[in-house]
Amino acid sequence: MILFIMRRAAAMAGVLLALTVVLFGLQEASGVDPAKAYVGANASQEAVEAARQRLGLDEPFASRYLHYLSGLLHGDLQNSLRTRTPVAQDVGAALPASLELGVCVLFVAVLLGTGFAYVSAIRWRGAAVLRTVLFSGAAAPTFLLGMIALLVFYGDLGWLPSGGRSGFRDAPTGPTGFLLLDSLLALRLDVFSDALAHLVLPVLCAAVAPAMAIGRVLVDGLSVNLEADHARTARAAGLSERAVLLRHAVRNSLGPTLSMIGIQAGALLAGLVVVEKIFAWPGVGSYLDKSVAASDLPGITGVALLMGLVYVLVNAVVDILQVVADRRIALV
Repeated sequence: MILFIMRRAAAMAGVLLALTVVLFGLQEASGVDPAKAYVGANASQEAVEAARQRLGLDEPFASRYLHYLSGLLHGDLQNSLRTRTPVAQDVGAALPASLELGVCVLFVAVLLGTGFAYVSAIRWRGAAVLRTVLFSGAAAPTFLLGMIALLVFYGDLGWLPSGGRSGFRDAPTGPTGFLLLDSLLALRLDVFSDALAHLVLPVLCAAVAPAMAIGRVLVDGLSVNLEADHARTARAAGLSERAVLLRHAVRNSLGPTLSMIGIQAGALLAGLVVVEKIFAWPGVGSYLDKSVAASDLPGITGVALLMGLVYVLVNAVVDILQVVADRRIALV
């Protein structure tokens, strides 16, 4: 197990190092002059040259990359050309909102996916309706779901807010940055219920597609394992169908399901950018959208590195959970 974790950590380091090379190379090949973006399009050539020296852009490529990599190892993601503040500071301020949204989306996706798989395995009569709803939602683009949800639940019915994180100006901002948790710690149940209402639409719009993917993999695994020899032996021993499902089929279906959860968690990072834009969610996706509009390359690469880090960490955790479920994987 320890050897498997060490191999996984080495692979993560290699992937992240390759990502830094790609992102730094894209900055160089983008055609955008960071010095000109820093001082403004109407600045004089002398001001541009002075900014180029101040930013270290007049140094050789290899020297600049090593300086960039050294800064990353010390938590320096460069300074934003748009806000003039460290990218790490900007991303750190926006990250809690995205993490809260992402955790809620993944939780709801796993809940919906496992619920769909369970009712399908026990052949519940309403399973076909749930399958149709999930399939229809997964087939529609996220932005289309978001627009329809806003028109119906905010515009026509007025049941849910249109966007943002909270309707309270005095909402707690600490200590965790997770508004749901911070409001409970501050005993502000009004803020908690309002934050939940703001989460409903973006969470559901982003969770439908991964829920369908997770559910379909789990359904396939349960179908195969319920017809396997060990399941028939368990039934012959007197176990109920529900006991066979929970004790035997679910455990043997965890490996592929956990892999799909990891894949969907990684894909979710890109999907949240669209969701945050539609629902005016003040997270990393909104920061990335503004950075792209301003040609802020340090801001763009900083967010890309963060997404890459989260992706490899999530998949590493999934791999470890797979080993916990089936120790034979560690021997491969």
